[in-house]
Amino acid sequence: MKDTQSSSQPVTAPLVMGYEVVIGFETHAQLSTQSKIFSRAPTAFGAEPNTQACAVDLALPGTLPVMNKGAVERAIQFGLAIGSHIAPRSIFARKNYFYPDLPKGYQISQFEIPVVQGGEVTFYLGDEKKTVRLVRAHLEEDAGKSLHEDSSLGGGGQSGIDLNRAGTPLLEIVTEPDMRSGEEAVAYAKELHKIVTWIGICDGNMQEGSFRCDANVSVRKPGAPLGTRREIKNLNSFKFMQQAIDFEVRWQIEQIEDGHAIQQATVLFDPDSGETRAMRTKEDAADYRYFPDPDLPPLVIADAWVDRVRANMTELPRAMATRFVSDYGLPDYDASTLTQSKAMAAYFEAAAAACGQPKLASNWIMGELSRRLNASEAGIEQAPVSASQLAQLIIRISDSTISNSAARQIFEALWNQEGSDVDALIESKGLKQMNDTGALEQIVDDVLAANPKNVEQYKAGNSKALNALVGQIMKGSQGKANPQQVNDLLRKRLG
Repeated sequence: MKDTQSSSQPVTAPLVMGYEVVIGFETHAQLSTQSKIFSRAPTAFGAEPNTQACAVDLALPGTLPVMNKGAVERAIQFGLAIGSHIAPRSIFARKNYFYPDLPKGYQISQFEIPVVQGGEVTFYLGDEKKTVRLVRAHLEEDAGKSLHEDSSLGGGGQSGIDLNRAGTPLLEIVTEPDMRSGEEAVAYAKELHKIVTWIGICDGNMQEGSFRCDANVSVRKPGAPLGTRREIKNLNSFKFMQQAIDFEVRWQIEQIEDGHAIQQATVLFDPDSGETRAMRTKEDAADYRYFPDPDLPPLVIADAWVDRVRANMTELPRAMATRFVSDYGLPDYDASTLTQSKAMAAYFEAAAAACGQPKLASNWIMGELSRRLNASEAGIEQAPVSASQLAQLIIRISDSTISNSAARQIFEALWNQEGSDVDALIESKGLKQMNDTGALEQIVDDVLAANPKNVEQYKAGNSKALNALVGQIMKGSQGKANPQQVNDLLRKRLG
């Protein structure tokens, strides 16, 4: 069956073996409420099986769902963050299917009139700005979880049902099929992850299932109608997301090239084999027999409610990035990178305010600091170099107390916690630049006298000879001379 989603905006996309890749996403973000969407049962992760499921979650006769106001407000926050239309009136529906972990035999979701409609997510892929359009974001309840014991490990091969997750509030976020590569899809997922964690509606823990992504992948010849999609379910890491999409693209192209038709299906990714495998034939909306839930009235969201939510929202990453460009004179790319997390943005602002050199602060954070954090797999919250220490280091570079090379040595010492005071480290390591012009001029004169051949070569037009002379002068000053001052003095002496 062909994909019925609308075609995406015109984009310039790379081809894979002569095919265009088309990707859409469905993401389930678990909302950060303390209780479930239609009951008072808690949502804490890691509890003993079936200890956080009440009568409503178990679908016992006579129980009725009651809407969680906090879940609605979190949906409104998301809609405001991505420029969506917040529906003033939306409807809950019953999505009917029969799995052991769904006690009612249906899931309460939204179908025809979702709470959040439209919107877009903008992000950078390298230096290129990308935009993915959203179709909708709707509220729904999660199902339970099937647990399977492995008979080969002495578990008896039995299966059980844990209903702790049943009724956990979810916001399902659906995109248009706007992405054209696995790399672009991962970049979108990271940006979405940043948004929901930034505004605090989801903790974003992918290992615990708080942020689960399903990728709808299809391929087509350029200009052809959308191909048949296969949905890769429950991708719980960005690394696996990239691997799964890349494998699925290659597999679909190979199937088509071998003369086989792609069958619409739901597939799972096996990290051990690096392959996707079919789980079941993909259902369409008609298979779920949606109809309005008679136990829940329409959800009415007045403008005043939206205004109250808006007034209490934190500064959004897009707005903050724009402010970084206007207030600090940063390039768009720097501003986008520095607002990848609240912690990084706060670190930058603290460093920039303390040193008065925002671009230098940005360079050090995006460069040396990020490189070391990535190598140690740590977040900026765990950085052993504080924003104030980095600011003091930048001040000492700016006032020519130390060279860039010496600054890297001081940063290394700060990172390894050899000391906490920048000035004290500069003194103890003897890295202060030589600012005595008379002493430097004497070294320059001595080097010129000792290297007449290099002087002749430079005067004859060989610019590389100047580098040799600079090297000799830096050696004579034990690396303490200011390189720019050395160059200026040399050029002056050599005419």
